[in-house]
Amino acid sequence: MREEYLLAALRMGAGADPVPEGVSAAARAVFGLRVPGGVPAGPVDLPVPPGARSSPEAGAAQAGVRRFSANDLVIDVETAVTGGRMEVAGQVTPVPGPDTRIEVRTPHIAKVRVPSGSGHFAVAGLPPGWVSVVCHRPGHPPVFTRWIHVHP
Repeated sequence: MREEYLLAALRMGAGADPVPEGVSAAARAVFGLRVPGGVPAGPVDLPVPPGARSSPEAGAAQAGVRRFSANDLVIDVETAVTGGRMEVAGQVTPVPGPDTRIEVRTPHIAKVRVPSGSGHFAVAGLPPGWVSVVCHRPGHPPVFTRWIHVHP
C-alpha cells in the first residue's frame, strides 16, 4: 500500500500525474481573495461581560462577536444568520476619516460600505459561510480580518 502512495507521489513530482482541475481552480480562487499590501488584523480578547460564567475564546466575548486589531485600528465584527442569510455588522475604531471604505467579503460576493460618523457598518443578505472584513483608509495599507466561518 505504501508503495502505491510513493509511486503516485513520484508521478506527480515528474509531472506525469497532473493536478486535478478542481484543485487548480480552487487554488486560483483562493489566490484571488488575497489583499495585496494588506495588513492582517489579529484576534483580540474582548472583556468578559458581567455575570458570565466562563472566559470566552480569544476574540469572542459572545457568540458571533469578534474583535481584531492591527496597527492603530480595531475592527469589531458581529455576525448572525437570519432567514438563511448572513448579516454582518461592526465598528471601526478610532473613527475613520473621510473616504474610508469597509469591504465585507465572502468567497463569492464583496459589498462595500461607508462607515457612519461613529465608525459603524452593516451588510445583510449574504450567503452563510466564510466572511472577512477589510478596512480601506486613504494613506494607509488596507487592514483585513481573518476569515470567519458563519453557519446557521
